[in-house]
Amino acid sequence: MKTIKLNGQSRTNLGKKDSKVLRKQKLVPCVLYGNKAENKNFVLVEKELKELIYTPFSYIVEIAIDGKIHTCILKDMQFHPVTDEILHIDFLNIDENKPVAIDIPVEITGHSEGVKQGGKLQVLIRKIKVSALISELPDELPVDITNLQLGKSICVGDLLFDKLNIITPKSNIICSVKMTRAALGAAATAEEQKS
Repeated sequence: MKTIKLNGQSRTNLGKKDSKVLRKQKLVPCVLYGNKAENKNFVLVEKELKELIYTPFSYIVEIAIDGKIHTCILKDMQFHPVTDEILHIDFLNIDENKPVAIDIPVEITGHSEGVKQGGKLQVLIRKIKVSALISELPDELPVDITNLQLGKSICVGDLLFDKLNIITPKSNIICSVKMTRAALGAAATAEEQKS
């Protein structure tokens, strides 16, 4: 899985007023917790976060704070309801020897039979939550739709990946091929030609 490196600065003043001052300086208040480590409050430069936040990918994050590197994942984000400014970010400490639960993007591959017959592909899930050691985490989860027929769907339970434990419910539909008017017309024409 891709890794992104960030430089953080410790912060000790944790009040709301202090957070507002930091945001005016284009700094984002953050907290790092979990894995039996002490909670660490720090700030990151807002513009350095664009690649981590505004992307379909998931990353392992290495944050340098006070000369020490912390390996973690992005756990939660809070945005301003009007301006979409990043208000706060939570990072979760991870251990390379313990499984971590993270959302991995789905990569649709192949050309569906149902789409070739005039159907419309609908992708309902863009990411699937899995658990694995960070050394085993892929950048994307390929989903081959080559044999997907009209009116059929692929569920999370249809997928199988080595060394990954899928957490997303098995019944969740990843993608399906819906019948369109064009496909219905083509099917009716084919039936008429048969008779």
